[in-house]
Amino acid sequence: MSQRVLTTESGAPVADNQNSATAGAGGPILLQDQHLLEKLARFNRERIPERVVHARGSGAYGYFEVTDDVTGFTRADFLSEVGRRTETFIRFSTVADSLGGADAVRDPRGFALKFYTNEGNYDLVGNNTPVFFIKDPVKFPDFIHSQKRDPFTGRQEPDNVWDFWANSPEATHQVTWLMGDRGIPASYRHMNGFGSHTYQWTNVAGEAFFVKYHFKTNQGVRSLSAEQAAEQVGKDANSHQTDLLQAIERGVNPSWTLYVQVMPAAEAADYRFNPFDVTKVWPHGDYPLQRVGRLVLDRNPDNVFAEVEQAAFSPNNFVPGIGPSPDKMLQGRLFAYADAQRYRLGINHTQLPVNAPRSAVVDNYGRDGLHATRYGSRQDKNYEPNSYAGPAQTGAALASPLAVHGWTGTHEAPLHAKDDDFFQAGELYRLMSADEKDRLVANIAGGLSQVTRDDVIEKNLAHFHAADADYGKRVEEAVRALRED
Repeated sequence: MSQRVLTTESGAPVADNQNSATAGAGGPILLQDQHLLEKLARFNRERIPERVVHARGSGAYGYFEVTDDVTGFTRADFLSEVGRRTETFIRFSTVADSLGGADAVRDPRGFALKFYTNEGNYDLVGNNTPVFFIKDPVKFPDFIHSQKRDPFTGRQEPDNVWDFWANSPEATHQVTWLMGDRGIPASYRHMNGFGSHTYQWTNVAGEAFFVKYHFKTNQGVRSLSAEQAAEQVGKDANSHQTDLLQAIERGVNPSWTLYVQVMPAAEAADYRFNPFDVTKVWPHGDYPLQRVGRLVLDRNPDNVFAEVEQAAFSPNNFVPGIGPSPDKMLQGRLFAYADAQRYRLGINHTQLPVNAPRSAVVDNYGRDGLHATRYGSRQDKNYEPNSYAGPAQTGAALASPLAVHGWTGTHEAPLHAKDDDFFQAGELYRLMSADEKDRLVANIAGGLSQVTRDDVIEKNLAHFHAADADYGKRVEEAVRALRED
């Protein structure tokens, strides 16, 4: 086997990769040493800005296989036939910490899935929780600031975390979830995934349905206690990455079964609470789970930076038959995610291999920009309409239109019969076993007792009391006991 030749970025062979060019044996380095300058300049630029949220992540390739007929609800081609397989890429992540954080921490997990369909890429960007802390995107930057490292102390501060939650009663449901047993998954393989938001499906007849996605892990749900997590972090800060990588390398391919809840669009307006409020779940008694297919992960990326760090997901990447709902948090994410990737990776990030469509042909009038690799032919025009047989619009909307009405301006969410912020948090608490309640109360009290302002503590306690009398009483007693010690 012949020896490979080391070259510069322009392809010129490198004569010496061990010694810089100098003025004499002991002299200063020469500016003309192109290989040295190129090597150092490239090294300085190897790290791109990390994601402002979901910075720490792991990824894998796989496929999605349809197991049940859902053509009565959607005309999406990749869901059109039982047995149909579509290549996928998934990225799991933590939310609040930086790229250098640990895996086994109490934090929601990102569950971002890219389907490489024949009609273009479809991105389903969710979490391992079915709900979220807030319901309006205008609060999102403030929420993340409260969870990130404090600008003065350089660490996550309980005062900031609990102060935001104290003034955001809608967070009570998600706080109950996060502080419960599922707040620290044992691995990415042992947690469920959710689309979290409500989406719209449209069938061939033009009928619209609202749906919620549920990916149920086939490995079983396993979680860590706070003590187990601390031990895990001490042994291997990359525990979730290690587990996922090694499982797939051994051929133990993790899988999830996808179910959806389906609500006919006409039922949304009169439902007892706002069905587009991401701080709430739809009861399964009202809209039972219906199986769709299974997701299997069977291949690790060859290069974590190129394929995981440069992976870009956006909830606005839809395909015919699937579209958005009036969920306000989803509406904000339709812009925010794509814009974050344009800042982080550049305007042509969609041309990177991990992000580029596999089966669909990309043909539009986007041109130039940093790292442009798609040129077209020399006769192609970069404007439309034109008289040169350039790509033209189809006239067919991806999803059914949504009726809108009312005055422009800022508004509270539409009122439904049961639109309070606490009842589902109470229902979740009452579903827990005695041991689960003990751990939930201990986890909340451990954080809330560190808060320095009494009024912030009292506001949070009021939320738990509003959710359930026993819940509030037990948290209050535990906080008081810890503060007296």
